[in-house]
Amino acid sequence: MNTKQSRIRRARKTRAKIAAVKAIRLAIHRTNSHIYAQIISADGGTVMTSASSNDKDLRGQLANGGNVAAAAAVGRRLAEKARGLGIEKVAFDRAGFKFHGRVKALAEAAREGGLAF
Repeated sequence: MNTKQSRIRRARKTRAKIAAVKAIRLAIHRTNSHIYAQIISADGGTVMTSASSNDKDLRGQLANGGNVAAAAAVGRRLAEKARGLGIEKVAFDRAGFKFHGRVKALAEAAREGGLAF
């Protein structure tokens, strides 16, 4: 089993638990160049809001989209958008990535912005 398959297996377990409790989820995806985050409805069928280091408004502010500072900016931006929609509580879906580095920075910035998970 390679690294990607292991990550996807871990992600599947997490998503099954989140689906069982029918929670709104904050899903992330990380690449070497950028980080992406979406808030997905409890039924899993609708993306309610999203933010990424590749968005036009954030791209101008960031020198590099693949670092901890960019992840924190994405977390803050996503929390602003979620509060605008009245979303306060989400389940964090880290997509099998380790809770370390950019993933942790995004999560902490979203918490500081007012999201609870």
